[in-house]
Amino acid sequence: MKKVVLLSIFVTLLASCGEKENSVKQIIDSEDLEAIRAKRSTITEELKALESQISQLDEAILDLDDNAQLPLVSTLRISSQEFHHYLELQGDVMTNQNVLVYPQMAGTLERVYVKEGQRVSKGQILGTIDDGGLSSQLAQMKTQLALAKTTFERQEKLWKQNIGSEIQYLQAKTQYEAQESGVKQLESMVGKSSLRAPFSGIVDEIIKDQGTVVSPGPGAEVFRVVNLNSMYVEVEVPEAHLATVTKGKTVEVNFPILGNSVQSKISQTSNFINPGNRSFRAEIPVSNKKGNIKPNLTAVAKINDYTNENAILIPQSVLSENATGEQYVYVTVTNGDTEILSKKVIIELGKTQGDAVEVLSGLKAGDNIIVEGARSVKDNQPVKVIETKNTVNR
Repeated sequence: MKKVVLLSIFVTLLASCGEKENSVKQIIDSEDLEAIRAKRSTITEELKALESQISQLDEAILDLDDNAQLPLVSTLRISSQEFHHYLELQGDVMTNQNVLVYPQMAGTLERVYVKEGQRVSKGQILGTIDDGGLSSQLAQMKTQLALAKTTFERQEKLWKQNIGSEIQYLQAKTQYEAQESGVKQLESMVGKSSLRAPFSGIVDEIIKDQGTVVSPGPGAEVFRVVNLNSMYVEVEVPEAHLATVTKGKTVEVNFPILGNSVQSKISQTSNFINPGNRSFRAEIPVSNKKGNIKPNLTAVAKINDYTNENAILIPQSVLSENATGEQYVYVTVTNGDTEILSKKVIIELGKTQGDAVEVLSGLKAGDNIIVEGARSVKDNQPVKVIETKNTVNR
């Protein structure tokens, strides 16, 4: 019976629209501007009334039609899981053992004993400078030292036997000690003619060619020696992370150019905040077994600055924001035994990592949030769930 009444109303509306169409045509043909405006105003009011009636008809159809289509949604069942947040910073590879070897005396670079790329040991001679005859002087002084030593030892034996005068003994001793001091001094000067490796490493560059005249001072470097076994990445950390980026924090260091990464921990943080960029330095040692990590290589450090062992995570795509700036999602709740409703829930967010965001309040493990169809539902609206997925541990 109710369906017949609705059909009758619909037919009446169609007939009314047909009459109005003829009336509108007649008024337009009259070219009476005031009459046209009046007719438009009347039709506008009638349109509002019709929209209200259509809304009533829709509600009646929903009440009468058992097959009315509900919004189709998919849900995600939330479970608590371990959550790691990472701070990504770009830095450079550094080494404390990257040294330029300078000459300590003036002269001609007489010999170069190494090649670029050659491994050397600490103290190994890299090159020698012409000492200008100091080696010959040293040989003569050593001969004189040997004579002075023999003279002193004999004079000392005689003095112990109470033979000879004390002045002879003292003169021999003084001459021997003076000669010995002179030899040590000259040995030190001759030693400066040898350029030695300050530590074990690799000769990265030979800056001066054999035969070049060198002398101490700026721009006089002869060799560069680096140690690729003692490397670290230096990053500038914003001061906002001072409390979370500390010594011992786990770090994943990526080298985009090399296409690989290494695991490490922060070994040191500076005690100084740079006033220019409000940041502090952090050092992260890196293993370089293959020797392919070079000084000044660009690196990206992912520092684990936050961990929650029982976090509630949801996809960022399901988030919505109301007029007051609050974030919300829709969850499904059961009304009675069979009816499922969508419910708006205001939530408080924590940290974000990738496409997941941490929820601090508003949701709990076991809740079902609407992930597909969330934009087309309203609060307390009946919905039909076509699929429910479980969260995947990250």
